[in-house]
Amino acid sequence: MKASTFVYPWDVNGDPEAAERIAALGVRQATLAAAYHSTRALTPRHPRHRIVTAEHAAVLYPTDDRWKGQALRPYAAGDWAPGDAFGEAAAALAAAGLEVHTWVVLAHNSRLGADHPDTSVVNAYGDRYPWAPCIAQPATRAYLVDLAAEAAVRPGARGTELESLGWYGLQHLHAHDKTGGVGLGDAGQYLMALCFCPACQEGYGRQGLDADELAAAVRTVLEPVWQGAPDDGGWAGVEKLLGEETAAATRAWRDDTARTLQETAVTAVRAAAPEGFQVLLHADPVTYHVGANPGVDPAHILSVADGVVVPCAGGPGLLTPFAEHRRDDTVIAANFGVVSGMGGSPGTLAADAARARELGATEVRLYHAGLASDGDLETVRSELAGLGDR
Repeated sequence: MKASTFVYPWDVNGDPEAAERIAALGVRQATLAAAYHSTRALTPRHPRHRIVTAEHAAVLYPTDDRWKGQALRPYAAGDWAPGDAFGEAAAALAAAGLEVHTWVVLAHNSRLGADHPDTSVVNAYGDRYPWAPCIAQPATRAYLVDLAAEAAVRPGARGTELESLGWYGLQHLHAHDKTGGVGLGDAGQYLMALCFCPACQEGYGRQGLDADELAAAVRTVLEPVWQGAPDDGGWAGVEKLLGEETAAATRAWRDDTARTLQETAVTAVRAAAPEGFQVLLHADPVTYHVGANPGVDPAHILSVADGVVVPCAGGPGLLTPFAEHRRDDTVIAANFGVVSGMGGSPGTLAADAARARELGATEVRLYHAGLASDGDLETVRSELAGLGDR
């Protein structure tokens, strides 16, 4: 069962032992960040630093001429990933015998929202989410498609994994995040993710909804939630709060918007890529879910991309809807955390991967070789050795 680990360029560059250490885990592939959001990350073994602060979303390579004259364009990294940081790390990882795939974060960019506020999702209260570009806006969609094509197809890469290629919502873990004081639940999170920028207002209109009335309805039905009412649960809760027809109309607009963006982005990546280049999406099988693993229709997305990377931190159950629609060559990668301090469970990796395989997973992803302690990495080595057929 093929295994890959996520890696940042700053985990590798400047550490002559990093690439061999990662290869020694028993993985065959490194999924290396080429475009990433702001973060603060540990580097527990690096000879020159222990903390890397990526101050804003950035590409980790030199951009090409496609961005000349464009108002929306990717930002260069600062001193946390100078020059062609991706290319330098990719070369070291390949020299250690690893297959390198790009890791590309798309619709998650606080710097873009700060510099271009009109690109952001706007909730029913008029609050902007600067970390969440609205994927309905034509200029934003064009930017995301161009970014996907450029960042995914880096020299030497054999494939890509596209994260956040869909709607983003309230969930962010942004800076010192203090949004957990009220339990919104699934229904509340959906309602707080509904966008009311001009493009989305027009989109609701095409579904027969009045955007102002919809925003007012969202504010009204959320009032008991702010007062501490329990979550109604899932899509049935959204239907109960908004009414079935209104809920369905909002979902139709958002599902179609995400679906067409995913189709266009994957097509652009394939056009830029060499033959045999693999395109995977980080995805959740519930279309109204938002975030780094945006909701998709499994049958549709597996007709567009070569496969998916599925979050399994809460168990492998999300694999099943994708497995029901896989072809012989479809990749269904189960993504497991292996950093104990971040809630991962490296000691159960072999058992977790075996269960995931029973449910249809063909590969595993490990989050994250650069962030894990020496003890966690030693456990991963032992667990992967027991998997076989890596």
